[in-house]
Amino acid sequence: MENITIQKKLEKIKEQEETLLFKSFSNENALEIGLFIIESAKKFNKSVAVNIVKNGQTVFHYAMDGTSPDQDEWIKKKSNVVFRHHHSSYYMKLYNKLKNRSYFEFYSVSPFEYAIHGGAFPITIEGSGVIGVITVSGLSQEEDHELIVEAITKFQTSLL
Repeated sequence: MENITIQKKLEKIKEQEETLLFKSFSNENALEIGLFIIESAKKFNKSVAVNIVKNGQTVFHYAMDGTSPDQDEWIKKKSNVVFRHHHSSYYMKLYNKLKNRSYFEFYSVSPFEYAIHGGAFPITIEGSGVIGVITVSGLSQEEDHELIVEAITKFQTSLL
């Protein structure tokens, strides 16, 4: 039964990754999405750190009051997963759980450099591929992931 639930979550995340694409992505877009994530967290009285990297450059970073330097470490590790696999960190967690294998052993990576916890989502340009990552740290991994998905969805809706 658990594998069916994991499979359904994987399918949902894969669909998000395939539909939440950008035609282009500017630093101004990063600011807008980053601020939306911060405002959403405030509505729930939650503290998060947000980081957005585009083409190797950090174009947005904010750590709300109540976060710690530890969040920056989680951001680096979760972002590394996206840069390596071009999938969200939550997708990779569930994918490896479904396969019943250790991510770290299978991919020969260090838990000091990679974290397969939800909260890092690829910035994918239609026709080009992954050019960056949006990462949130501070909530449960599913909530971190959903904050990003909600922000990208709202951003895309505002363009219509």
